[in-house]
Amino acid sequence: MFNLLVTFRLVALLALIVISSVATWLFLVEEYYAFAFFTGSVLVASLVGVIRYNNRNARKLLFMFSSIENGDYSFQFTEGPAVKGNDMVINAALNRIRALLVKARDETIEQEKYFQLILESVTTGIVIVNNEGKVLQTNREATRLLGITPFTHISQLGQLDEKFPARIRDIADGESHQLACNNERGSITLSVHASSIVRRGERLRILALTDIENELSDREIESWIRLIRVLTHEIMNSINPITSISDSLVERVGENDDKQLRQGLSTISQTAKGLISFVESYRKFTRLPAPQPTLFYVREFMESLRSLALATVPEGGRPVEIRLSVEPDDLILYADRGLVHQVAINLLKNAIEAPLDTEHPQIDFTATLDSREQVILTVANNGPSIPPEVAEHIFVPFFTTKTGGSGVGLSLSRQIMRLHGGTLKYRPGTGGTGCIFTMTFK
Repeated sequence: MFNLLVTFRLVALLALIVISSVATWLFLVEEYYAFAFFTGSVLVASLVGVIRYNNRNARKLLFMFSSIENGDYSFQFTEGPAVKGNDMVINAALNRIRALLVKARDETIEQEKYFQLILESVTTGIVIVNNEGKVLQTNREATRLLGITPFTHISQLGQLDEKFPARIRDIADGESHQLACNNERGSITLSVHASSIVRRGERLRILALTDIENELSDREIESWIRLIRVLTHEIMNSINPITSISDSLVERVGENDDKQLRQGLSTISQTAKGLISFVESYRKFTRLPAPQPTLFYVREFMESLRSLALATVPEGGRPVEIRLSVEPDDLILYADRGLVHQVAINLLKNAIEAPLDTEHPQIDFTATLDSREQVILTVANNGPSIPPEVAEHIFVPFFTTKTGGSGVGLSLSRQIMRLHGGTLKYRPGTGGTGCIFTMTFK
């Protein structure tokens, strides 16, 4: 229809031009003034009509493009009986273009929401930056890993480590680097993979962040378990014959025989038995039972732990205050209550021993539910923080700074949390005061 109307206008205009040419000839040669004036007037009127028609449509197009450029798709050109001829065809065509653009825009918005939902669901942190280091987009996992909110520029990574921004920039496309840093949740080890893409003429870098500290801890624990199994097996195989032989020789040596010999054999037997008992304590580290999880209320569980922990305060020592906080109050945990009890009471006992020389020793025993529906138990005291050179070894089996300590407690506790699919981490308090241990149940 539109093409037919345009063709008709062009044919009519061409015909008028031909007639005007003839009229001009008649005016100049035959002096037919009236006919020439009439045809000239019709030609001028037709040209004015075409120009006005084109200007009107041009204004419509300019208005439409201006609205689209400003993101306004609310315009609508009039259609219906009140509009006739070419205007109705043009208006309908422009409205159809508008409808197609609105559909494309809505599909693009839906697609962006879809990809954003995927981005927020992945367990890898994603950070997109431009050449100036400006952060254009992040997901929830990246914010959680880095602990920086709001995260707007790569230079903010200097809060974690002053060398962190430069090391991030030095990662070539397609490479992965391991970077260790500290945030409010403690120390973390990240694997950072870099890639790039050009969008609208601008080069963007995509940084994929993965927390590999738990993976490294799992590998470390597995290595210790294998080592301890080998050591305990070899030690037990060597000690058992010594115990058996020394006991037999003690029985054969009479009371009237050499007392020094009898005493020496008894010492060997007792030492061997003590060593067996010592080795058995380490076997617990490799023989933990599989967790038998049940549901239980956290507040009642923590109150019973507080009572038990306070009973371990030495007589004559400064009274220790253990403050409980559970949010929400009806928080429920699904875990092996017995094994979790073993971890928590060990942490509370350590927390009590650490600040005994503090004037007013206090312990904050808290339970919260984070944004990822993870239950987090925290034991924090106001005693001195663990020195950094010591803190990096506290979860290593056999390592201890206590006189008479076995060095199994914290490593065993971390192993229990590992069996629950959770984590046990340490971080110092602010200003070099306080120790904070966090149990996270995923």
